[in-house]
Amino acid sequence: MEYAVLGGGALGLQAAYRLASAGQKVMVFEREELAGGLASGFQIDDVWLDKFYHHIFRSDKTVIALIEELGLGKLLEWQHPQTVSLIDSKTYQLDSPMSLLRFQPLNMYERIRMGVALAYLKIANPNWLEGKRAHPWLESWMGAHGYEMVFKPLLTGKYGAVYDQISLPWFWARIHDRTAQLGYLRGGFQLVYNTLADRITRQGGKILFNTTVEKVEQLDGRWQVETSQGKWSFDRVISTLPTRLTCKIVPELPQDYRQRYEWGQAYGAHCLILAVDRKLTDSYWINVCDQGYPFTCMVEHTNLRAAAEYGDRHLIYLGNYRAMDDRLFKMSKDEVMKEFVPHLKKIVPDFCDAWITESWMFAAPYAQPIVTTDYREHIPPLHTPLENLWVANMFQVYPHDRGQNYSLELAEQLVKQIL
Repeated sequence: MEYAVLGGGALGLQAAYRLASAGQKVMVFEREELAGGLASGFQIDDVWLDKFYHHIFRSDKTVIALIEELGLGKLLEWQHPQTVSLIDSKTYQLDSPMSLLRFQPLNMYERIRMGVALAYLKIANPNWLEGKRAHPWLESWMGAHGYEMVFKPLLTGKYGAVYDQISLPWFWARIHDRTAQLGYLRGGFQLVYNTLADRITRQGGKILFNTTVEKVEQLDGRWQVETSQGKWSFDRVISTLPTRLTCKIVPELPQDYRQRYEWGQAYGAHCLILAVDRKLTDSYWINVCDQGYPFTCMVEHTNLRAAAEYGDRHLIYLGNYRAMDDRLFKMSKDEVMKEFVPHLKKIVPDFCDAWITESWMFAAPYAQPIVTTDYREHIPPLHTPLENLWVANMFQVYPHDRGQNYSLELAEQLVKQIL
C-alpha cells in the first residue's frame, strides 16, 4: 500500500515510521522546514533548543520507549527541578505533597483540603468526572480561597474568558499524569524527530518539507493529494492535521461528519525566549498566579539543563496560550519584549535589560484545544466515513493533555488499527 501522511509532527512521523517498518510505502508532507511540529526546535550553536518548552514525565512510557528504541536513551536525563507559584509578588514552592503542607499563603486546613482534592484526582477514574466542569468542582473541593489563589489564575491564564467552561477530566489529566521528576533529552527533543525522519527515509519513505497540503480528493479509486509542490496519488491517506483543517482540504467529507466533528476551538501557543548572561532564579517553572502579567509562566530552562550546554547562555521562556486572533500574534518581537520585560523585572527586581544577549519568538496555531464538557462527544473516530482516509491528531488524546507522549501513543493505536 502507498500511504500519504499529512503532517510531520510527532504523531505523523511515528505513524510513518511504523508503516515504513512494516514494509509500506510512505510519503510525509510537512509545511515547515524540519520535522517535529509543535515539538520542533531551533539551533543554538550546535545544539537544539525547543521552540516551545518541553519535558517529559516518568509516566510518559511511550515516548521513553521510543527514545530507547531510537538509540537515544543515553541522552535522556532526569531531574527534580523546582516549580513555584508567584503569589502577591512572592514565589512559593508548590510541586509536591510536602511543599503543599509548607505552602504559607494557605492555612493548614486549606492546605489539607487542597491536598485531599489533588489526591483524589491522582487516583480517580476520569469517567467518574465526565460532564463536570473544573471551575465549580475545584472551588467546592478546595475551598474558594485556595482555588482562587492557585488554580483559578492558571485556568484563566490558559483559557481566558472560557476558563469556567473547561472540563474536569482535562484538569484530572494534569494532576494524574504528571510526576515530580522531569526528563529532558540532552541536545533537545529535535533529535528524536530528526532520527525518526532519518529512519523513515532509510526504509524507503519520503518526507517533503516546506510543502503545504491544499486539497485531498478521491480520483479513480485512489486518493490524490494536491500540494504547493505538486500532486501525488496514494492508496490511503492519514491526516494528522487538526480536524477542522482536514475538513477544509477534503471537500468530500459528508455533512453529518462535519456537523459533529468540525467543531470547537483551539488557542495558539506563543513563546518569547530570552538568553541572558546570568541565572535569574532557583526555579525551573514559575506559575504566574498574580494578575496583570502578559505571560502565564516563566520557565528558566537552564535550571533543568546546564547553561554550559548552550554556550553559557541562561535561557528563559515566557509562555502564553491565546485566541488565534489575539493582538499578541500580530506583534513584532521588539513590541513583545517591550511589553513583557517590565513584568520580568517584577519577578526579578534587579533585572537589567543589558543582561539580555539574544532573543527569539515563536508562535503556532491550534496548539491548545478548548476542552469543554461536551468535548468528548465531538472526538472523531480514527477512520472517517470515506474509505482509506484516517484522521489522528492531538484533539483525540482526550482526556490527556496535548503532548509528545500521547501523540505517539495515538500513532501506535492508529497503525495497529490500519494494519
